[in-house]
Amino acid sequence: MEATWQQVDKFLEGLLAPDEPVFAAALAAAEQAGIPNIQVSAMQGQLLHILARAIGAQRILEVGTLAGYSGIWLARALPAGGRLVTLEAEPKHAEVAQANFAAAGVADRVELRLGAALDSLPALLPDYAASFDLCFLDADKANLPAYFEWAHKLTRKGGLIISDNVIRGGEVVDGQDANSTGARQLLQALGTNGNSTAIQTVGNKGYDGFALTIVA
Repeated sequence: MEATWQQVDKFLEGLLAPDEPVFAAALAAAEQAGIPNIQVSAMQGQLLHILARAIGAQRILEVGTLAGYSGIWLARALPAGGRLVTLEAEPKHAEVAQANFAAAGVADRVELRLGAALDSLPALLPDYAASFDLCFLDADKANLPAYFEWAHKLTRKGGLIISDNVIRGGEVVDGQDANSTGARQLLQALGTNGNSTAIQTVGNKGYDGFALTIVA
C-alpha cells in the first residue's frame, strides 16, 4: 500500500501544491546539510497553511523548526504584521532554517528561538500568554504532553493546537518507545471533552496522523 500512498501524494501535489522554487530549495538545503528528512509533506504543509488562513491566524507558534519547511508554509499564511515564533533545539537546524526563511522572503515575520523547547516555552509566557491563534507541535513526541500544556497556556480561547505524528504507524496503541508513549499520553489526556480529535494520515511520509484541539 505504501507505493499507492506515494503515487497518490505525487498526483495530489501535481494538482494542488504550489510549484514554487522556495519549497524545493528549502528541502534541498536541508538534504545538503544532512538534516533528517522528517519534515511534513507538501500536502500536509498546505493543510497547515489553509488551517492558519481559515482561522485568520496572526500569531503562530511552532515547536520544532527543523529546516524551516513547515515554517515557510505557516509564515506565508500570515497577514501583514503577523508573527511566527518557532522553537528549535539544534543550532545546525536553526542556521539552515534561518537561511531558508530568508530565501523564501518570510524572515521579517519569523522569530526563531534557539534552545530546548521546555526552556523556551516558559520564556514566552510573559509576552505571549493566551495570544497565539495556532500552535503546531512537531518536536520529539516523548515530551509532547508537556509541550501541549505550554501550548494551551500560550493559545487564545478558540485557537487551534495541532500535534503532529501522534499515530506513529499504529504504535500509539501499545508501542513502548518514548515517542509512542508520549503520543499516547497526550491523546489520553485530551480525553473526551469534545474539543479534540485525531486524524490518521497516509502518504509519502508513511502512516501517521495529527491531533487537533480547539482551546476552550
